[in-house]
This record gives sequence, C-alpha cells and structure tokens, in this order.
Amino acid sequence: MGDVVQMHFTTPDYVIFALLLVASTCIGLFYALSGGRQRTTQEFLLADRSMSCLPVSLSLLATFQSAVAILGAPSEIYTYGTQYWFLGVSYFLGLLIPAHVFIPVFYRLRLTSAYEYLELRFNKTVRIMGTVTFIFQMVIYMGVVLYAPALALNAVTGFDLWGAVLAMGLVCTLYTTIGGLKAVIWTDVFQTIVMFAGQLAVIIVGAHQAGGMGEVWRKAINGSRIASLDLNPDPTERHTFWTLGVGGVFLMLALYGVNQAQVQRYLSSRTEREAIMSCYVVFPCQQVVLCLGCLMGLVMFARYGEDSPLDKGYVKTNDQMVLYFVMDVFRDLPGLPGLFVACLFSGALSTISSAFNSLATVTMEDLIKPYCPAMTEAKATLLSKGLAFAYGLVCLVMAYIASHMGSVLQAALSIFGMVGGPLLGVFCLGMFFPWANSTGAIVGLVAGLVMAFWIGIGNFVSRMAVPTLLPPIINGTAMPLPGNMTTAVMTTLITSITAKPKPTGVQALYNLSYLWYSAHNSTTVVIVGLIVSLLTGPMKEKDLIPGTVYPVLGNLLFFLPECYREMLCCVTPLPHKPKAIDMQPYQMAQKESNGVAHHKEEEKTEETEREKDEDEERATPQPSCRLAHTLQETAL
Repeated sequence: MGDVVQMHFTTPDYVIFALLLVASTCIGLFYALSGGRQRTTQEFLLADRSMSCLPVSLSLLATFQSAVAILGAPSEIYTYGTQYWFLGVSYFLGLLIPAHVFIPVFYRLRLTSAYEYLELRFNKTVRIMGTVTFIFQMVIYMGVVLYAPALALNAVTGFDLWGAVLAMGLVCTLYTTIGGLKAVIWTDVFQTIVMFAGQLAVIIVGAHQAGGMGEVWRKAINGSRIASLDLNPDPTERHTFWTLGVGGVFLMLALYGVNQAQVQRYLSSRTEREAIMSCYVVFPCQQVVLCLGCLMGLVMFARYGEDSPLDKGYVKTNDQMVLYFVMDVFRDLPGLPGLFVACLFSGALSTISSAFNSLATVTMEDLIKPYCPAMTEAKATLLSKGLAFAYGLVCLVMAYIASHMGSVLQAALSIFGMVGGPLLGVFCLGMFFPWANSTGAIVGLVAGLVMAFWIGIGNFVSRMAVPTLLPPIINGTAMPLPGNMTTAVMTTLITSITAKPKPTGVQALYNLSYLWYSAHNSTTVVIVGLIVSLLTGPMKEKDLIPGTVYPVLGNLLFFLPECYREMLCCVTPLPHKPKAIDMQPYQMAQKESNGVAHHKEEEKTEETEREKDEDEERATPQPSCRLAHTLQETAL
C-alpha cells in the first residue's frame, strides 16, 4: 500500500471556490442592508414570516444535504450497490406526515422555537431538557460536518486544511450573523444550485469517459451493483427494503418533523399552506438528490470496477475515494474540480449556517427570554446576533477538537442520529397521546437518551474491539471494506454474514441497523412515557391547552360513540387555520414579549364562554357525553 496520491488544484479551481464564498457573503450583506435591516428578533430569527414556498423548500433540502452526505452516498453505492436507493421510499411518509401533522400544530400555535411546544403541552422542565438536548446534538455535529470534508479534501488534493475550515467557518458566521434567517435561506438556495451543478458535472463527464450511461449500467449489472428488492425482515441487516423504507421514515420524521432547523423554516413561511407546499416540493428534490448520489457511485464503479483506488492505496478512506475520482475525471478540465469543491462546501455551508441560526433561536427563546422579561426588542435582536456569532466560533473550536478525535470522529458524527430519535419520541408523546403527562415526558426522554447512547456506544465499542474484519460478500463478490464512512446516515460497518455467526442477546441490539435507531429510540420514549404517565396519573382533557394535541386517536376511532372517545381523551379538535398571519394571532398560545406562552386572557374568556354554555345547556338539554367537546369548540 503506497502513500495517498495527491492531485493539485489549479488557479481556476481556487477562483471558483472563492466565488462561492464571495457570493454567500454578498447575500448576507444584501439582507443586512435591505428590508427591515434585521432590527427585530421576528425578522432575524423568522424572516418576518414572509418567505414563499420555493426558497423554503430548497433550504429544507440543503439543510441536511451536508458535505459528508455528498461524499458518503457515492462511496456507499460503489461499495455495496444500489440497495441504498430504496431509501427514497421513506421520503413519501417522511414528508407527508410533517406536512399534515407537525406543521399545522406548530404553525397554528405561532411558535418561534419548536421547544416552546413542549412547555405548552407539558411544562418548562421538559422544554429546557429538549432545548439542551438539541444544543448538544447540533454543537457536536456542526464541527464534525465542517472538518470531515476539509480533511478528505486536504488528503487528496493538498488543499490547505485549516485554510478551508477557517474560510468556510468565518464566512458562514458572517452572513448568518448579519443577514439572519433570510440570508440563510437564500444562500441555501444558491448553494443548492451549486450542489446540483457540481454533481451533474461529475456524472456527465464521468459517464462520457466511461462510454456513456448504457455502458455504466452494463458494468454495474455485471459487477452485481444493481441490487434487487431485499425483503429480509432482520433488523440487524444494514440495508433491506424494511430498514430503508420503514426505518427511514422515522429518520425523516426526526429531521423534517421536529428538528428546530427545519421547523424554523416552516414557521418563516407566509402562510400555513405555503409551509405545507414546501414539504411537497422537497419530495421530488430529495429523489433527485438521491439519484445523483447513486449515479455518481455507479459511474465510479464503471471507471474503477473492483480495482478501487482504496485497494491500490491511492487513498485511505471511502470519502477520499470520491474526491480522488472527481480529481481523476476532471484531470484535464481546469475549473471543474473547483466546481465540485464548491458543491462540497456548499453542503457544509448550508448545514452549519442552519445550525448557527437554529441554535441562536432556541438559546434566545428557551433559555434567555423567559428569564429576562424586561429585555427590549433592540437588545434581544442584538443578543440574537451575538449568539449566532458565538456559535460560529464554537463551530470552529469543535472542528479543532474533531481534528484530534481520530477513530472517535465517526462516533461523534453518529450522535446526531442517536439524539434525533428521543426528541422525535417526546414530541410524538405530547402530540398523539392526550393522557401523557410531564413526568412521563421527562422519564421517557431520559430513558430514550440512555437507550440511544447505550446502543450507539455499544455498537462503536464492539466494532473497535474486533481487530480485523473479513471482507463482506455481496452476491458472491468479495468487497473491500470501507474506511471512515463520514456520512450522517452511514454510521455502522457491515461484516461478512458468512464468516460470523448471527449475533444474539445484547450483541444483536448493538448490531441493530443504524436506520432503526430513530424508530427504536422514539418508541422507547413513547412506551416509557405512557407507562409512567398512567402510573402517576394521566392528564385529563380539560387540563390540555387546545391545539397542542393532534386528534389522531379521535380520527382513528371515529367509529366509537363520542362519549367513549371522550373517556379515552381523544376528542380535542385541532383548531381551524388562522385567516392571516397578522390579522388574528392564534389565541391559544399568544406570546408575550418575553417569548413565553401565556393563557390568562384565554382562561377568562373560557370562563365567560363556559358560563354562557351552561345557561344554554340548562335551556336546551343535550347528552352529557357531548358537554366537554362543546366547551372545547366554543373556547376555540
């Protein structure tokens, strides 16, 4: 095995890379100097709730299409074949459920932070726990997602490692701090276009050099890289139709349903309808992104076959192999390597800028404003900008820490997936189960996090304990083992199913496919939360704040008489849509200037309405089982 072969950049490559940074900065400056000039927290954190469907949808797409995913998907297809393509099946429910369940609840409550919902539904303690968990998740993730692609780029091209990290980190911090969410969303749009352009350029040129797409497909079939439908129900199998199509739904819900970075974009939309439409627009875009990654992997295989640069020792890891392939394809085309690097770092920029903005939002709304009710709007806006800047510096510090992690780097990256499941679980517990109480939510969230880290760390340690791994076999073909798979969704390595006995007991739990992590951990939160809630006294429907529970049980049990549904606490209706954003703020969770939801005026209104209803009930008797439902609708 030789040393890593380096291919160097030319001047046009550096110029294209610099143009990406300059354009991103200019977008930030434009929104800092135009419109309301980011003088209010509403404008800085929520873009004045004025964004249209298209930019929001492209921003949703870009937020978690990170640089490590751009490098990871092609190497996954090259090594294991197109089974990963079936992940696209999960996008349907993974975006349909957020569009018609989570968005209506969050939007009609007029929230700024998703974790405000947890206080409305449970109490302040649950809100703080959710916020701290999210901050922990994103702080670790954003440093790794900046450092990992820069490390691969440095190894293959000699591109200055810390020059790239500092340039990206500082530029991203600058435009996020001065331009607010509008700048973040519009730079995401620009960076998405650059990502598509870079990947398309690689596929078109690579396929042409390989003899056309027909030849690429023929070589992929001959090399057993075109996977058939695998219906194996074993949850320890890394990729099957069920792990990708069903487990992937929960992964998508954790990302697109309750993650603050995405919820913030929904809430920045002009209307609820535009927010819902943005989910529909993301669906085909996600399919296109998945197809581009898969096609890059197939073109790589057409070029190298089984004799990969990894086997030859030209590179040391799979993510470096993708960059080596790009530099090899564009060897005689100056400027195009720079375009792909711009594509790569567009993925990094879009992810970390979203992290800065969402972290600043939750810190301000959940940890500062509730305890500083007298803070003026000007001070709050200035502090929000300061927080975005501070998180930018924290990102650089985390990138430095990541450089000293060594083999722990992949574990740090997988924390993002481990924490997402429990957070999804606590939101589902509150939204779908009216009798869940705050004690159940707290114990459930803790149990989910313990389970997540137990499985995740156990998986990592068990793999590190194995001194050597035999190459896995796919359709009778011996495959090279991957190195450090730096992609947010590829957090486990497959070992040969023919060389090792099937794991049992706790070891089987450690070998659980990474795509089941979110499903397993969120289910743990819900089950534990419900058991604890029932033991400590379930919530009554009259104690629920209207609009915090989605009536999924009421809809599923439509065939039961209403008095029985009321006994099951599942008749609370979802409030009607507010007609306009400015005209009629949603009264059930109207916020004071300190950002904490209050209900004093509503309680008085409800008392008055209740008295009226009681008088009417005396005048016109109705079945007693309908009384609670009538009061709820009157209050709404």
